[in-house]
Amino acid sequence: MGELVLQEMVESKIFIIRGFKVMLSADLAKLYGTGPKVLIQAVKRNIERFPGDFMFQLTPEEARNSWSQFVTMKQGQNLKYLPYAFTEQGVAMLSSVLNSERAIAVNIQIMRAFVKLKKNLLAYKKLYQKIGELERKVGKHDEDILVIFEAIRQLMAPPPDKPRRIIGFKQQ
Repeated sequence: MGELVLQEMVESKIFIIRGFKVMLSADLAKLYGTGPKVLIQAVKRNIERFPGDFMFQLTPEEARNSWSQFVTMKQGQNLKYLPYAFTEQGVAMLSSVLNSERAIAVNIQIMRAFVKLKKNLLAYKKLYQKIGELERKVGKHDEDILVIFEAIRQLMAPPPDKPRRIIGFKQQ
């Protein structure tokens, strides 16, 4: 598997669940060349290495939602076991549990994908901030331009009519 292809495949398997960027156990098992059951057994044998912020099991509702969102399961298939979601730290910890050459190589690509995702998010955040700054500047300029236009309108307006003094005799 080419490094670029693997990198793109890994990036497409990173999802946001419960506010965490995660990879699902089934996807990780495919990348590592093992079955999901084997992967989870290895994790359960070393469960102390996987606290709640490293790994969590999806709820039945999250799993149902994931079918349509992630297309990890064919329509109509039953879910025998609820999948697990691994955060970046959980995936890093998997390298100490799965100790094969393929697992190490795949783990390196996964870590690179998470880093790339973080860089992209940071770039988007900076871009968002710049747009906000520009909006504030343009908004201020718009106010200044409106003031200038109002001053020009006042200068162009004819002077107000002064009440004229009546010439002639007044009848008493």
